[in-house]
Amino acid sequence: MSEKLIIGMFGFGVVGQGLYDIIKTKKLNLEIKKFVIKNADKKRSLPAELFSTDPEAILADPQINTVVELIDDADAAFAFTKRALSSGKNVVSANKKMIATHLEELAEIQHEHGTSLLYEGAVCGSIPIIRNLEEYYDNELLHSVSGIFNGSSNYILSKIFNEGQSYDAALKKAQELGFAETDPTLDVGGYDPKYKLAIVASHAYGIYVDPETILNLGIDKLADQDIRFAKEKGYKIKLLPLAKEIANNQVVLYVLPKFVRPDNILYNVENENNGVLVKAAFADEQFFYGKGAGGHPTGSAVLSDITALRYGYRYEYKKHLEAGQLQYSADYELNVYFRYEDDELLQKIQFESITERFYGQDFKYVTGRINLREIIAKRDLINQAGNFIAEVL
Repeated sequence: MSEKLIIGMFGFGVVGQGLYDIIKTKKLNLEIKKFVIKNADKKRSLPAELFSTDPEAILADPQINTVVELIDDADAAFAFTKRALSSGKNVVSANKKMIATHLEELAEIQHEHGTSLLYEGAVCGSIPIIRNLEEYYDNELLHSVSGIFNGSSNYILSKIFNEGQSYDAALKKAQELGFAETDPTLDVGGYDPKYKLAIVASHAYGIYVDPETILNLGIDKLADQDIRFAKEKGYKIKLLPLAKEIANNQVVLYVLPKFVRPDNILYNVENENNGVLVKAAFADEQFFYGKGAGGHPTGSAVLSDITALRYGYRYEYKKHLEAGQLQYSADYELNVYFRYEDDELLQKIQFESITERFYGQDFKYVTGRINLREIIAKRDLINQAGNFIAEVL
């Protein structure tokens, strides 16, 4: 028999409204008692008495046994989540930065207090990748997990390659549709998929990795020359995070733009959709596809976690129990394309080998092999204006 959930919800933005829309169409054993929001003057679609600006309206209410956290502020989200879990309330969150940054501590709090934190909605919208990594792949040896984790950047790249739009025009349209923020850095700079990658790595490989140590370079330096190069070679560009087990029980994690060939299943993942490719020792390759942005897709993932709590579900972090020998590493060689302006800059970056050099009237590039550690060490040089780097798959 399911437990009745009395819910307090932090935030009532796009995802919160989408979640509420879904809940009101269902007959579920739950009740939303209170919403805590930031702006008391904003007009709401629900009765005013349901809203408060005081976090204590949720955190100090003994009747509320479940907290749903859907706010943008990662620091505040962590404070609310930690307090709720420590006081016996279960939590559902979609805040990928908060979870990625504090996951190890949050796992310990859950264990200490017997509470549950679920966060399917924090990674890849409607795709149930966390639950699958926890349950389906719990005894599987995973070679790699990669894919399109950010619907905003994928929408922009789809408009560029499929409709010939400029980067600026595609970004503006993504912002108009609500896929990208006014400041799009989290999406186009690769920060959003980096946080998601750190969470995925925990459930895929049983390692806690500080997201600040993971390389993320995005599509914000993408230029017409790079698009022309990709089209001439028959590629599309996708912003792809990768978690991969390499030699000596090491796991490599990074986020880079990548030139993707037509025979890669991610080549045809377009617009705001996400796609996750899991390569396993026994299950071989499996692909998960779905909406990665929007109130209703993400709201559906949040609701899946809420309903799982009715039956006492919690993540067991099984991979952590068996992952004693796995270590995070950046010692990994990859093939890259690097467009640059300053010849002196190229002398400061150590490539393992260079396979092609091109000097044109409007741009210069090299392709070759480089160690991930070198990219991390020279990140500021590589990512300055006039340069663009992408992995070649």
